[in-house]
Amino acid sequence: MLTHLDDKNRPAMVNVGDKPVTRRTAHAVAVVTLPPELAALLRDGDIATKKGPVFHTAVLAGVMGAKRTAELIPLCHPLGLDDCQVEIESRPLADGSGEAVIHCRVKTHAKTGVEMEALTGATVAALTLYDMGKAVSHGIVIKDVRLLEKTGGKSDYRAG
Repeated sequence: MLTHLDDKNRPAMVNVGDKPVTRRTAHAVAVVTLPPELAALLRDGDIATKKGPVFHTAVLAGVMGAKRTAELIPLCHPLGLDDCQVEIESRPLADGSGEAVIHCRVKTHAKTGVEMEALTGATVAALTLYDMGKAVSHGIVIKDVRLLEKTGGKSDYRAG
């Protein structure tokens, strides 16, 4: 059963008022395929643009996105994050293209989980890579955004 519906099947925020505060963590990933011309520019590391260094700017955007998740996803509870780390790994592919693998890890002590914050952080970082790279190519593909792990609450989860 979906948790964000009331007894009349209307959208509703989940009531977490009686739940205990526990340590919550989440780890999400997004993979961005970079066309050969953009991958070549990023192969030797970050490059500066008018908007700032590409990877550094995407990392900051990912942290900002995670912190503002409740403003973007209508039924998410606003959470104070204890920690949010965004890392980007650039990998060349055999065909000359490349991948940017974005990891977003979030921690808090709260009554509800931080999966949406981790997913939002990874996605906003990926969107920022697209925004900064589109001047070189619109062939950038954001794919495989998913939760890898979450801890705390009723149950833990680890992607298989």
